Amino acid sequence: MRENPPGEERILRAALQRFAVDGLSAPLRRVAEDAGVSAGLIIHHFGSRENLLRLCDERALEVTRREKSTLLTGGSGELLVQLAQAEEYAPLAGYVLRRLQDGGPLAAQLVEDFANATEDYLAEGERAGSISPSRDPRARARVLTEMALGALLLQLPGRGDTLDLAELPTWMRQHTQRMVAPLLELYSIPLLTDRSMLDAYLASDTEENT
Repeated sequence: MRENPPGEERILRAALQRFAVDGLSAPLRRVAEDAGVSAGLIIHHFGSRENLLRLCDERALEVTRREKSTLLTGGSGELLVQLAQAEEYAPLAGYVLRRLQDGGPLAAQLVEDFANATEDYLAEGERAGSISPSRDPRARARVLTEMALGALLLQLPGRGDTLDLAELPTWMRQHTQRMVAPLLELYSIPLLTDRSMLDAYLASDTEENT
């Protein structure tokens, strides 16, 4: 992890926590209060609010990419659950959820990273014989990623509402427990009894593109 001067690091950590709790529109004066500095000192160190958010984005990408091994064993939702369990990373997990909620370049990059790791995880399962092959592995991985993240975001407080970081680990663990059994059933026992709908769609799609 890139090391910042102590004062900047304290502000960065305070910003990650405040933006996670109150959303990305949280005022800089609240960040300053949390860090024990003035709002002017934040501008002195970071230049602007946009630059502070950019550095928060970089920290979020840095940590999620470093923890890619969790993605390979449990998927995108599990990575955020694991991060939230560690007190040190709970603000960062909350920040990632807020960024996904808000959209924009970081959200797109996070989804891309999660989809890449999910594709690798599924490929390992295929080689081990525990995952069925796909006609489009990339598309399958992206859909699974978007489903997992979308289910999390549906439970998230609104942009202007407060996210309780102390309750985040419990909330995310309960969310996972609620989802596991239905998902395992869906993945283990096909929802459709045959592939006639898929074949019809593929035939129709082929005709439209010829």
